[in-house]
This record gives sequence, structure tokens and C-alpha cells, in this order.
Amino acid sequence: MFKLIFSFLLIYFPLQNFSDTKSLNLNNLKPSPKKIPVTFEAHGIQRVDNYYWMRDDTRKDPDVIQHLNSENAYLEEWFLSENDIRDSLFEEITARIPKKEDSVPVRLQSYEYFRRYEPGNEHAIYVRRKNKNSKEIVLMDVNEMAKDKNFYQLANWSISPKENLMAFAEDINGRRQYKIKFKNLDNDQVYDYELENTSGDMAWSKDGVYLFYVQRDEETLLPFKLLRHKIGTPQADDILVYEEPDSTFYLSVGNTRSMEFIEINIASSTSSEVRLIPTDQPQMEPVIFYKREKNHLYSIDHDPSSDRFLIESNWNALNFRLLETNLEESNEKDKWKELIPHRDDVLLQSVIPFPDHLVIMERENGLKQIKIIEKSSNNSRNLKFKDASYSAYLAANPEYNVDKFYFGYSSMKTPDSLYSVKLDSGRKRLLKEAEVKGKFSSSDYKVERKFIQVRDGIKVPVSLVYKRNTFMKNKNPILVYGYGSYGNSIDAGFSSSRISLLDRGFVFAIAHIRGGQELGRSWYEDGKIFNKLNTFYDFIDVTKGLLNLGYGDKSRVYAAGGSAGGLLMGAIVNMEPELYSGIISNVPFVDVITTMSDPSIPLTTGEYKEWGNPAIKEEFDYILRYSPYDNIAERNYPSILVTAGLWDSQVQYYEPAKYVAKLREFNRSKNPILMKVNMSAGHSGASGRFESLKEVAMEYAFLLRIDQG
Repeated sequence: MFKLIFSFLLIYFPLQNFSDTKSLNLNNLKPSPKKIPVTFEAHGIQRVDNYYWMRDDTRKDPDVIQHLNSENAYLEEWFLSENDIRDSLFEEITARIPKKEDSVPVRLQSYEYFRRYEPGNEHAIYVRRKNKNSKEIVLMDVNEMAKDKNFYQLANWSISPKENLMAFAEDINGRRQYKIKFKNLDNDQVYDYELENTSGDMAWSKDGVYLFYVQRDEETLLPFKLLRHKIGTPQADDILVYEEPDSTFYLSVGNTRSMEFIEINIASSTSSEVRLIPTDQPQMEPVIFYKREKNHLYSIDHDPSSDRFLIESNWNALNFRLLETNLEESNEKDKWKELIPHRDDVLLQSVIPFPDHLVIMERENGLKQIKIIEKSSNNSRNLKFKDASYSAYLAANPEYNVDKFYFGYSSMKTPDSLYSVKLDSGRKRLLKEAEVKGKFSSSDYKVERKFIQVRDGIKVPVSLVYKRNTFMKNKNPILVYGYGSYGNSIDAGFSSSRISLLDRGFVFAIAHIRGGQELGRSWYEDGKIFNKLNTFYDFIDVTKGLLNLGYGDKSRVYAAGGSAGGLLMGAIVNMEPELYSGIISNVPFVDVITTMSDPSIPLTTGEYKEWGNPAIKEEFDYILRYSPYDNIAERNYPSILVTAGLWDSQVQYYEPAKYVAKLREFNRSKNPILMKVNMSAGHSGASGRFESLKEVAMEYAFLLRIDQG
């Protein structure tokens, strides 16, 4: 017995010493940034920010860069201090993705276009051909375009009406200040000049001589100038067509689907205006379709065979209605004719016109519906979907004079699928379902949809998925995801990466909280400005409701969200830090008052109607109630993983950096607070088909490690 004990001690003490050494290394690497107090005063309230020095708009300050690198080093050491499964998870996730894959060809004029992935490549190859039996023509090999670049994103591309030119917008740092370049498709040559600092939007004149594009403000990145560029001439010669003077509005441009007009959209979150230029008269001044009005949002679709414009408008219609008018009478709203009336329980979302039919996308009871309406009879036909909760969308439908349309569908257990639908019969045809490599069967997973009552009596929809043979009531780890801002609805689509969690027993839930539009426009209005707290309360109450229904173990509850969903994470963890065991907060918008008080920060002024303007006392006071950075206090915070992008133009890198530093300062638990900073990317993280999945593998490895205690 003595020999056994002695042998055990010989083994145990070296292991213990090794573990102690790793812990010591980890503690030594934990960033301890300096404090330089900066005081902000507004409405009689002082706020002290010890970490404001982390803001460096040049992104070159050596102290800032050193600190961000130290955060990355600490995160690396944390993963390496125990069994690091990031690489094995990455291999597992990428093994499900076909290395060679072609998209479904979509016809536009003389050619059909599709995207191809080849083994070993991170980026797509874009191809066109006359038909499936003709020679393939490579338009762009994005792998070549991205070569030797730390970040590369092809944001947009467009073929000229004569099909001999291609314009494409690219980003090489994640800042979303796109450069537009041109390629001659007759000789395969890229022109030796580019249009700089653009939004990536583009629209062609009918003869292909001119390209219209939008330029951003250099400092705020606000898209505010529309310019007309003559192909082959320098950008300095471009003509200013329109400049938006109101910094709360965003400017965008594109061609109507009929290609008869250049459509200029000017919109805030509460008001909009459309201006038109005929594509065959590109030097004409834009004509206002209908002048902007307070609290009037509208969009238009040109329906040439009926010689009309379709208007989706919230004029006397909270959930929007469909109207029509001709161009001559478009500025007389009382002459607009109603086609689809307002409905209290249905949100009208989009319309695609065809010669004899309209295809309508609506949202009812939180789920998208697709409807085909025959113009002559006004008879309608709804497409049917099979899952309890799902995602459906109208796919690329660039041509007007066709007899079918395309839509996409998926659910949390059904891979992305593309269908064509005959307009006259409604008959669906599955063109492609995304392949999931390895042992995957959708029948192994169960999708559910629940409505959970929250504290003010409202019932919030929740979408759930889990693997059938791993589910045990009150025993599973549960990950709850949410967003709840800008009216963006989070639909329950498929993720092959998520299988890695589901197969390990996780329940995954999407809380369709207020601030989105899942249950109509009022669902959005009830989660913004002076109703913003509803968003956070909904998420917390949904989490508790799911636990009460047995969907998770109360000691194994996790939450995730990104951007405005990162604000959600910051708010809920301040309000209920002990409800959650771990939080993933991607590029979180957490310093709401400071950011919204500074109109020089990109995109701030356009969001006053979403969050409020801190210059107004009542709005300042309300934001201060939830702003995550301002509400950090001495608490036992759970394990938290935060991500950031140095070149992020939507949530500046210093918000998550300051947030993590302050969290560590006030955290009274021993749970890790970690941050991963992508030093060569922006809001969307790493570029590349597989490279971006390394972040997903990291997040899953974080969850699995803290779940194992």
C-alpha cells in the first residue's frame, strides 16, 4: 500500500506543478491596462471612463496595438492551458462542407451565371456560360484577387446591359469602404483605375456608358453622395448627381429590375424617399417619386407590363400595404390605388412583379409566407412549408419576362434548399439542397416552436432545435441566441457548424424578442428608444421560461449575440449575471451613450431613431438605464468571450476593448473574461469560406470547456 501511495505522489506532484505553472503563466499574461480617467458630463451627470485612451482612429498607436495583442496572447494561453480543441472542432466543422460545389445557375439575358468552389480554395470562382453545353467563362477567381491579402471581400458585382463590362466592389480591410473596379469581358482585362471610398452600390445606364455609385463621407462613412461615372475616365471627372444634406438619412442606388430606371433610395429608420432617372436618359436630373414625409416609409417596384409602380407603404398602415400608381401621378398620394390592404396580423415585406403575376413575401404569426397572386383574377396561392419554424427567402430573380421564380428554404434541421416555382400552377421543384458531408440525417433532430409569456404578459416566439437521442428534460446545456434591434427578424435557418453543439447534447434556441419584426411592425416599435428595455427583459424571461419547460439544466445556460445582439448580451449579463454560465458577445455595441453622443463616429447620426439621441435629456436618461459599459458593477460575472475587429466600421474596436477591461476590473468571480481581436478584419470577422469558421470553432471550444467545468 505504501508503495502505491508513494507512486501516486510521484505522479501527482509533477502534474500539480505543471498545472500550477500553467495557471501562473495565465495570470502573468492577463492584461492589466493602464487607467487614464476621462470625464464626460451631460445633463448634470458625470461619467468617468478610465479606458477611453484605447480609442485610436488611426489604428496605429503602439500602446493600443500592444494592448490588443496582449488580449490575443491571453486568450491563446487560456485555451492552451487545458485541452485545446479548437483545431479538432475546426476540422470537424469543415469536414461537413463539400470542398467542390457549384451554385444553381441563374439566367440573365444571354448568359446563365453561377458560383463555384474548388478544393483547397477559400473563395468563390464566378462563371457564366450561354447554356449548360457551352463553354464556361470565368468572370472572377476571387482566390487570385485575394492572394497575399490578410482580408478580402467581394461585396458586389454587376454586368452592364450590353454584357461586355463588369463592375465589382471590393474591400481589403473590412472597413466597408469599397473600391469599384471594371473588367472588360471581351478581352478579360481589368481597367487600371478604380472608384474609391464607395458604398459598393452601383447602377448602369442603358447604353453601359455610365455607372452610378454612392460615395461615403471620409470620417463618418455615411453614404451621402450619388455620382455618375463615365466608363474609362478618372474618378476626379465624375459628376455629382445628388448630395443628401440630412445626416440621419442613408443614400443607396440600384437599377430597377426592369432596367428602365436608376433608383435612388434615401431613407432613415422612420422616413424614406425615392428618386428616379430613366436609364436611357442618364444625364437627366433625378425625379422625386414621392417627397419624404415624417413617419412615412415606402419602397417601389417597377411593373412594366402593367405600366405602373407598386408601392409598399406604411401610410395609414403600420404593417404596410401594397398600392399602385403611374409615374405621372406618383407625387399625388391620394391617387394611389390600394391592391393589398393593411392587416393587423400580417407584415407585408416584399413584392416581385412578373408580367401576369405578383410574388409576395409576408410574415404572419412570426413566420414568413410566400404568396402568388394572379393579376387578372386576383386569385392567390400560398406555398406550404413543412417545419414548425424555418427560414424562407426570395432568391435572385433578376428577369421579369419569365414563367417561374426562385426561393430558398431551410430550417434548423433542414439544409439550405433552392426551389423554382411555376407561376401559373405554384408547382415547386427542388433544384438543390446543400450537402452535409458525414453522418447527418435531419430526422435525428427535432425542431420546435414555443410562445413564452414574459413579465408584461406578452408571448414571445422561440425556435428550438436539439438532437433527439441526447435530449433529457432539465439535463442539457442550452445556448440561447438573440438580436432584437433595427427591425431585423432572426429566422430559424440551418447551420452545419451548429451540429457540433447539437451532437454534444446542446439545445439551441432563438429568442424572437421585441426589437425585431417577427410579429409585425409593432414588435419593432415595442423594442426601440423608450421601449428598449423590453428587448432585454424578453430575452431574460424567455431563458427562464425555457428552463421552466425543461429545455435546459439551470447550471448550464449560455447566451450569444453579435453587434446590437452584443449590446443585448451586455445588458442581460448586468441585469442577471448568475442566470448564465457563459456569454459569447461578438463585436458588441456596448458603450451606447458615448458613441451616440459623438456624431463623428461612423453611422451614429442615422441611428438616433433606434437608440435615442443623448443630447436630449429624457433619451440620455433612458439609455443610461441599460448601456452595458456604464452599468458594469462589482458582480460575479459568468465566463465571457468577446470578439472584435480592428477595422470594424460599425462597432469600433475600442468598444469591446474597453468593455473587457472594465469587466475584468469589476468581476468578482474567477470566471475568465476573454477577447479575440481580429487585427486584419472588420465587423464580419475573417474573410474566406473556411477561415471564418475558425472563429466559430473557437466559440464552440470556449462553450464546451466552460460547460465541462
